[in-house]
Amino acid sequence: MKEQNEQKLLNVMDRIIHNCALVIAFIMVLVIIWGVADILYVLYHRLIAPPVMLLEIKDIFATFGAFMAVLIAIEIYHNLILYTKGDHNPRLAVEIVLATALMAAARKVIIFDFNEMEAAYIYATAAVILALGLAYYLIVILPSRASRIIAEESNRPE
Repeated sequence: MKEQNEQKLLNVMDRIIHNCALVIAFIMVLVIIWGVADILYVLYHRLIAPPVMLLEIKDIFATFGAFMAVLIAIEIYHNLILYTKGDHNPRLAVEIVLATALMAAARKVIIFDFNEMEAAYIYATAAVILALGLAYYLIVILPSRASRIIAEESNRPE
């Protein structure tokens, strides 16, 4: 009886978490739409400002940063959707989190103003990117290469 009540409680809590993930995913879609609209709005205003149809390099980097922010939001959305599926794959979730973290670090590097940045901050960012890249290689790239090699070996005629 006690185990049955505990299982019912766990099922209720799982449904609550599932619904919370759906709400967050919906909010993320709104954030993505808002981000795209913001990119279009800012780009339009920068293009119509004198000199017309010309962007300065800082405008281009700001636009790249905004694009990357939207792409990061899309990756977070994909991760949220994984959590809403009852049979979500924890390995895939880790892969998406690593890819998202790499994108976020790349975004940071793209918008760096190296004239105003201390060397220690740049080295620390490089170390984080190196660690994320190594983790991504070990968790995503290496296993997929190994499975491909194993599949090729099993399909090879004797």
